[in-house]
Amino acid sequence: MNRRQFLCSLTAVAGATGGAYAWRRLDSPKTPPLPEGEILGASNVLGHRLRAGQFPESGETLKTPVVIVGGGIAGLSAGWKLQQAGFTDFAILELESEVGGNARSGKNVVTAYPWGAHYLPFPTQESRAVRELLADFGVLRGDPNVAEPIYDERFISFAPRERLYANGVWHDGLWPRIGVRPDEQAQFQRFQELMDDFQRRRGADGRKAFAIPIDFSARDPDLLALDRISMRDFLLQHRLDAEPLHWYVNYACRDDYGCRYDQTSAWMGIHYFASRDARARDADEDDVLTWPEGNGWLVRRLRERLEPHIVTESLVFRLSELDRAALVDAYRPRENRSVRRLARAVIWAAPVFQAPRVFRELPAELQAAIGEFQYAPWLVANLSLRGFPEERRGAPLSWDNVLYDSAALGYVVATHQHLAAHQDRTVFTWYCALCDGPPDRERQHLLETPWATWAEWILRDLSRPHPDIREQVARLDLMRWGHAMVRPRPGFVWGEARQRLLNTRDRVLFANSDLSGYSIFEEANYRGVLAAEQVLASLDIPFTSSLV
Repeated sequence: MNRRQFLCSLTAVAGATGGAYAWRRLDSPKTPPLPEGEILGASNVLGHRLRAGQFPESGETLKTPVVIVGGGIAGLSAGWKLQQAGFTDFAILELESEVGGNARSGKNVVTAYPWGAHYLPFPTQESRAVRELLADFGVLRGDPNVAEPIYDERFISFAPRERLYANGVWHDGLWPRIGVRPDEQAQFQRFQELMDDFQRRRGADGRKAFAIPIDFSARDPDLLALDRISMRDFLLQHRLDAEPLHWYVNYACRDDYGCRYDQTSAWMGIHYFASRDARARDADEDDVLTWPEGNGWLVRRLRERLEPHIVTESLVFRLSELDRAALVDAYRPRENRSVRRLARAVIWAAPVFQAPRVFRELPAELQAAIGEFQYAPWLVANLSLRGFPEERRGAPLSWDNVLYDSAALGYVVATHQHLAAHQDRTVFTWYCALCDGPPDRERQHLLETPWATWAEWILRDLSRPHPDIREQVARLDLMRWGHAMVRPRPGFVWGEARQRLLNTRDRVLFANSDLSGYSIFEEANYRGVLAAEQVLASLDIPFTSSLV
């Protein structure tokens, strides 16, 4: 159900009652023990070794014309573009044992499941490189540049797509459908009309006011001024104070940016609602592309294509620019040795906060700019279930399931995209952006809290809509993302720090979604492809641009 459909349906809802309900105390003698599980995730111990800087000297030197540091979506997209142009003499160096960054995934005997990003909205016409990539992998069929492309229906989110648990009832869509006053309904309508106006607006240069990628957005002063206030303040300035509306906007900011709405730039908050105007043939406007493993499906396709170029468990600890080359030293922990590469160009596709510890010759003004980048920590859990849990009344189990009064963001069902008619077991992927306090404090909390404490909290959170969830969980694994995504706080998105990094044109090119001020697949892909095209041009290698 889209937003307009919901607003129309609000007046038709009658006779439903919410209220509290009872469930067995989790600390009662009959409470089952915690399931098996462990904490997985990024190699924070190895990554923190960069601070000490003690690595063996390189015993081997390789000549690699192009080195890509980081195997997330940006790095893989850069490799994909180089390969598309027929250039194959490059290496992708990845710290972890698996590529994919925050689009990584896992798998068990039941299903594949995401460990991070779990869907991709239909890409806008400005996201040309994403459309080309989807066409390359058979997700998009036919011409990728038409107004309404055709997508393989197997990869479009199956119905029912989303629901919300509020007042003891599951509601279709992400608006609460009971307990909403007429004046609050009117504010929903006014907010939507305001966002529609922003979506239709064009700047003085003819560009969209809010575009994806962000570089294609208009730069009118009154639009950029929105970056200097929070999304919460924007709502209040427009006399929008309805609690359900504030909940929804806050949820959207936490979900996409890892920030509360009072921590999020109003420009970026509006961007969430006003930037996505893509349509697809034979699909609803609110549909998205998804797979059981989320965007890990795309990672798998990219990994298969780029396998000869990928070097995992390779920690880059030194980067220097020489007269005619760049020097890249990487530590191989399993072999306890270092390998040096001499490159004509380096694409830094890792998060930018890591660069000053590696690139010792980074100019002071760029180091200062990088110091302005803040990162949101996240916790993701995958719960392997013996059977589907008990359901409260209301809308049926959906792909995306959100809890109205939860500090977390809800869960997605990995088996929702399966074609099997009957399923006994499933996996719930539960998400939580840790944004109640300063990022450093939340990151420390993330690292210091033991698995059992997190597991108890997660099961208690899910027990409200599913009172028997604890009995159904066979295994509960956690992934800690200490620096999951850059935070688009007020003043940062169109501030000086980000612009300084965008204007670097040396032998080392920055190419991470950090440079866009927020983290989504389309921005990571764009940054990687843009850097790859700049490298191809510098090497005088002919190519057809995927960006213009």
